[in-house]
Amino acid sequence: MAFHIGDKALLKVSPMKGVMRFAKKGKLSPRYISPFEILDCVGPMANRLSLPPSLSGVHLVFHVSILKKYHGDRDYIIKWESVLLDKDLQYEEEPVAILDRDVRKLRTKEIKSMKVQ
Repeated sequence: MAFHIGDKALLKVSPMKGVMRFAKKGKLSPRYISPFEILDCVGPMANRLSLPPSLSGVHLVFHVSILKKYHGDRDYIIKWESVLLDKDLQYEEEPVAILDRDVRKLRTKEIKSMKVQ
């Protein structure tokens, strides 16, 4: 993927993994934060972005695999003002609402589950 100076690119961030129960392994879906302008092409596979002052702890040069071309308003774009990022571009997700509760009855015990948005 090739970017040019002045293009807009989305920056990939990933949520921190919480407590995984029952030894489940799996990826958490990556999210993308607001489009940033590309200032400079450092090499064939690296680009320098114009980041706001609130992201001053993050390095300005990113590999092409962490960037995505900006095509318009989509659902996977997160407003960067609402997310606290650490230097590894990870953030902590917070539950919004409880959507559903369920109790499964086995022979000897009950298992409670909850669907959280």
